[in-house]
Amino acid sequence: MTDSTTRALRLGTRRSKLAMAQSGRVAEVVSELTGRPVELVEITTYGDTSREHLAQIGGTGVFVSALRDALLAGEIDFAVHSLKDLPTTQPETLTLAAIPVREDPRDALIARDGLTFEQLPDGARVGTGSPRRMAQLNAWARSLGRRVETVPIRGNIDTRIGFVAKGELDAVVLAAAGLTRIGRIDEATQLLSPDVILPAPGQGALAIECAAVNVDLIALLAELDDPDTRAAVTAERSLLAALEAGCSAPVGALADLQVDEQAVTELHLRGVVGTTDGSTLVQLSTTGHVPASPDDVSTPLNLGRELAAEMLAKGAAGLMGERAL
Repeated sequence: MTDSTTRALRLGTRRSKLAMAQSGRVAEVVSELTGRPVELVEITTYGDTSREHLAQIGGTGVFVSALRDALLAGEIDFAVHSLKDLPTTQPETLTLAAIPVREDPRDALIARDGLTFEQLPDGARVGTGSPRRMAQLNAWARSLGRRVETVPIRGNIDTRIGFVAKGELDAVVLAAAGLTRIGRIDEATQLLSPDVILPAPGQGALAIECAAVNVDLIALLAELDDPDTRAAVTAERSLLAALEAGCSAPVGALADLQVDEQAVTELHLRGVVGTTDGSTLVQLSTTGHVPASPDDVSTPLNLGRELAAEMLAKGAAGLMGERAL
């Protein structure tokens, strides 16, 4: 008979190749940390089975609810999410036990013939399922005196890259972190600088979530938390929440920790919101203090709220379509 300290921990994950790769890595680290085996429990979410575009089915939160239901039902002990998929409101019944060190947050272009974005022909067809990417890609093309046709696409990484390989699209844009985690980052023809394309809030970061009552496991998993990553993504997600925008809205954000002589001194937050045709963008940035301790969430939260208020004053609300009032 196994007791609660030796039985396998059950890690809930989506079934996609990327989710399995992410969860597999976390499972290895958690097993080393706890001395207990970790088994992956595959869970199918509505976002995985629906063929509609993400923006139509409620954004990326559709990948999260089935995992959260399994956590609350006690079917799994913890879950691994891509942080950018999580709604900004955290339920009291669940705890983000750890946000590990973030992978590269940038977007990556995979284009035919090894092209960069600047080298794409006028009218090039660029695939992405993200209104945020559409807004910024169209604006970037305009700044180059050209036009691209952004084509809504769904599917896993293999499917998306396949659109380029088969000649159906000139390029696709994907998260660099996902490509890295499945060993395909070498196929990127360009990593897109945040100076031209800001990523989704939380992009590149993972979230390890538990039921709030599971305090012993939460304490163990806290070892995997990276305070710098948590501070950065908290500021980004606070901006998103204060804009009252869901994770399918055309909002980009990135917080960078400014390092001065080995010490982290400031948190620099950039945000963008725009119309999907790229005709109008509101893009602003601000700098604030780094949290004094890992427990200080108010500092990055306030930074995100302050930048959101400035963006709303510059007309951001009118660029996002329907807003919750």
